[in-house]
Order: sequence, then structure tokens, then C-alpha cells
Amino acid sequence: MEKLTAFIDASNYAESVCDHAAWIAGQLGISVELVHVLERSGQAHTNLSGSIGLGARSALLEELAEADAQNAKLAQQRGRLLLEAAVERLSVEGVTAVTTKMRNGDFVEAIEDVGADSRLIVIGKRGEGADFASGHLGSNLERAVRTARRPVFVAARAFKPIHKVLIAYDGGASADKAVERVTSSPILEKTNVTLLAVCKESDALAQKAADAVKRLEAANVAARLVIRPGHPETVIEEVAAEEKTDLLVMGAYGHSRIRTLVIGSTTTAVLRACKIPVLLVR
Repeated sequence: MEKLTAFIDASNYAESVCDHAAWIAGQLGISVELVHVLERSGQAHTNLSGSIGLGARSALLEELAEADAQNAKLAQQRGRLLLEAAVERLSVEGVTAVTTKMRNGDFVEAIEDVGADSRLIVIGKRGEGADFASGHLGSNLERAVRTARRPVFVAARAFKPIHKVLIAYDGGASADKAVERVTSSPILEKTNVTLLAVCKESDALAQKAADAVKRLEAANVAARLVIRPGHPETVIEEVAAEEKTDLLVMGAYGHSRIRTLVIGSTTTAVLRACKIPVLLVR
């Protein structure tokens, strides 16, 4: 049975990740793999003052090692509780084909290793270490998107069924893959789709976008085209709000200004501004 992999932590997005994963799994008839990553400690215990005597230094190292062991034990216990709660939440939504995995190490390495045999990866917009007051995005998000071998579904703060989809189209190969994804995905086949090209009507991109809409229509997808000049991050946010979009779909990499959506500051601007989930397709 095919599966999707959902990464959870103790952030406010964990429940939304579970709800989106349950909805997608139910639509596709696939199982869910829940993963919790115990990331490495950032503390450096070797940077001790040279003025500390050898005996005192050894005692301190032993104390720190004991504290580390205790913290690791507590982290594992918390991880098991998080996974148990997630399984229960999925069960309430009717998803019973669920496996769990807890692993040590780097989150992005886990994305690459664990998600390699999954149909889709689901993560939250922000992790538990993010500064919610400032709107700061999870530090692992961009790295995860770069690393993932599968499409990445970035869950919004709260779940809602997907009826209206916005494709941000820049004419690149990954943008065409995003269009293909919409035409072939069972969960998107009954949605209303708006394809947005951020350009002028006279630009070559406008014709490519029109051709992309024809491909959508040929696949029996209800689609309309919007051409609008401006800054991609601003225009995408505006159109998503105007269309009351439930999901933003876009290529993970492109060749225009939208390329910065996963490389630089534009991705931060769009994902921070958008209150809806985003599907990034490579």
C-alpha cells in the first residue's frame, strides 16, 4: 500500500499536520507514516574554561553527561506520547493504517531518508522552535524542500477541505510538473483551479500559461487563467485572498522571480503571508 509521511513535533501545527494527512490519506486510500525526529543537542560541552581544575572539569563533564542522558530519556518519552496522540487523532478521522517512527539526528536528513519511498511529505509551516510572535518560519522548511525527493505539503495552522486551488505558474519545468500534479491527483480532480502567471499580457509567459490551462481543461479540470503584473509574492497573496483559495500549488524551483520562493526571502514572505497550505512540487 502506498503511503504518505507526516512529520510531527510539539508545535501548534502538529494537529493540523495530522488532520491534513488524514484527509489526504482518506482521499487517496493510502497509509500514513508518522515520524518524530529527536534532533541533536546544540550544546558544546567541550568549551570549558581553562581556569577550571582538571578534577573539577571531569566532575562537571560527568554531571553534563548525566543531564544529557536524562534529557534524552525525557525527549524519547515525549516523542512516544506525541506519536500516540497523533495515531489516536488519525484514528478518529478514520485512518487506521498508520505506522510510527522515532529517530535521532537531523530533521532534513530524516526528510531525505524516510520520505524517499513516500508518495507525499506533510510538514508544518513552523516547528516548535519557531518564534510565533514574529511570524518567523521554521528554520528547517527551506532545507527540507530542497532535500525532499517527493512533493512537500506545507500544512497551514488549521485544516479545511480543499475545493479551490491556485497554481502559481512561472513557465518552468517544476511549474509544469505542478500542473501535471493537479491534472493527475485524485484529491484535486473535483476542485476549481485558478492558474496565475505574474507577468504582462504581452509577455511570452502569458501564452505558456494559456497553454497550461488548456492542458488542465483537457484533463477535465475546471480551470481559469489570471494574468497580473507585479511582485510575485504580493500578487500571489492578493489572488489567493480574492479567490478564497484553499491550496496554493507551485513548482519548487523555477527560472523567473518566482524562483526565489524556495531559495531566498520571497519564500518567507509568501509562506508567512499565506494562511493556506502550500504544495511544493519538484
